[in-house]
Amino acid sequence: MIVRKTLSLLVTAALSLGAISLALPAAADHHGDDPVPEITPAFDKNQTAHDPKHSPKITAPSKVKAGEWFDVTIEIGKDALHPSMDTHFIRYIALYNGEVEINRTYLHPVFSMPKVTYTIRLEKSTTLRAMEEPNHTAGWITEHPITVE
Repeated sequence: MIVRKTLSLLVTAALSLGAISLALPAAADHHGDDPVPEITPAFDKNQTAHDPKHSPKITAPSKVKAGEWFDVTIEIGKDALHPSMDTHFIRYIALYNGEVEINRTYLHPVFSMPKVTYTIRLEKSTTLRAMEEPNHTAGWITEHPITVE
């Protein structure tokens, strides 16, 4: 106990005198020589505008029968598939029934294609929402209305 207190006092004194520093090495940022990017307004709110590589593409029927199972496929990129690299990738894809999340898949950079298929069923008409979050901006959202008969 005495050794621990003495060591703590010595470290505190050395820090206050500038004799030692507890600076930690910079975290690996996977940006080569570029500095770690700052959090920007791009992280402030989810995006709903069309973006060729970030807008989720929802493939699902527009009409289904109540209680019957059907597939919903979500690909990231309406015009071009989003890359899956160690520096630029999709963290996850989520599917919402209106505002309620019903599925979420986390993706691995490099090894996961940004595409998922969920099998769901509905009891009433709704708007499905697909959301994806890349590692460099806030999420991107696309909606798909479905009529349940």
